[in-house]
Amino acid sequence: MKHTIYLILGVFFGFILTKTEVISWFRIQEMFRFQSFHMYGVIGSALVVGIISIQLIKRFHPSTFEGEAINLDGKPLTFGSAIGGTIFGLGWALTGACPGPIFALIGDGNLIFLLVLLSAILGTWIYGLLKEKLPH
Repeated sequence: MKHTIYLILGVFFGFILTKTEVISWFRIQEMFRFQSFHMYGVIGSALVVGIISIQLIKRFHPSTFEGEAINLDGKPLTFGSAIGGTIFGLGWALTGACPGPIFALIGDGNLIFLLVLLSAILGTWIYGLLKEKLPH
């Protein structure tokens, strides 16, 4: 029961994603074809909020609800990260969905995205098998 708030917030977030058309495959295709500013505006706004949030966390050192410190350790940019980011972007462009909104798309009745979800799970599983052999 203590995690019910996260379920409620997740449903609310999915509702917001749906109503703002951020999960729309059409909007995502427009973005990758440079035909509309809609998604760039949303992503840019999220970037600004993220930058401000990180700076506030670094300045005020808040803790989690459980009292644990929040650590923001950076990760170096590597060749493997560039390859992974490219694969992620290609998958996003081809399917019209990044991992987060897949659940909102399924909840919205777009059941074809069950195939996208299964593919994402399969890709994650394959990555787990090959992780030690891939560049990081």
